[in-house]
Amino acid sequence: MSLRDQVALVTGAASGIGRALAGELARAGAVVVLLDVDADGVARAAADLTAAGGRAEGLALDVTRADAFEAVVRDARARHGRVDLLFNVAGVGLVAVAHDLTPADWARVLDVNLRGVVHGVAAAYPLMVAQGRGQIVNVASLAGLVPTPGLVAYSASKHAVVGLSGSLREEARHHGVRVTCVCPGMVETPMLSRPSSFLNLDGPKLRERLLFGAITPEACARAILRAARRDRALVTVGGGAWFTYLLWRIAPWLVRAIARALARRLHEDRRRGAPALDVKS
Repeated sequence: MSLRDQVALVTGAASGIGRALAGELARAGAVVVLLDVDADGVARAAADLTAAGGRAEGLALDVTRADAFEAVVRDARARHGRVDLLFNVAGVGLVAVAHDLTPADWARVLDVNLRGVVHGVAAAYPLMVAQGRGQIVNVASLAGLVPTPGLVAYSASKHAVVGLSGSLREEARHHGVRVTCVCPGMVETPMLSRPSSFLNLDGPKLRERLLFGAITPEACARAILRAARRDRALVTVGGGAWFTYLLWRIAPWLVRAIARALARRLHEDRRRGAPALDVKS
């Protein structure tokens, strides 16, 4: 699949995987619309790509707002005539033990990671059906495939994205629309550098542990484009992610045992770094 002159929308494009993906698309000759809630960051990212000879524009978008996503898609169609590709990359992470999560914590993660994807699909998919072609690429996570202690809310959102993508793919084929779901392992993105990504845990210490063996956003972006070009239904990214998912398929009992050991360590870290849990009768 040639990307030259394709109109591509990328969410979460101010940094991390989204930023790297926008760069790969621009270098391949696509017309890239970078979208992010960080208006200044996405404007700078688009300006950098334009200065390097790419065709890019940056727009502020809060993916949790369905009306805003619909407006972006309408605008892209009005100015470019079509939307060929949608990459749903925007996401937030929250590392915590489950009993520390409040309804607000759950809402923050699900609003961006799940509803953000739903809003993208609801905005772009009907247009692609009308066009008779297009592709939606949803970036989920290895945490959407295997048990992942400490990422309960995040894992729930990513499992939902995996299910959404697989089911939509079979419907969309009838209309000439392709759907791909990508599940990276650990990636060196700003997500885990934010204090808000950790709740009652030693963020810097845990971040160092989590990022052991992580891949770069650029490597992840290249893998995403390979999966899109090959019309893969579901693909893991990173050797560690591939091996873990394979192990989950052939020896789930072993992955569960590893997950239990990780959970014990997480609870120990939480007890050392957080106030005692207040359980009201």
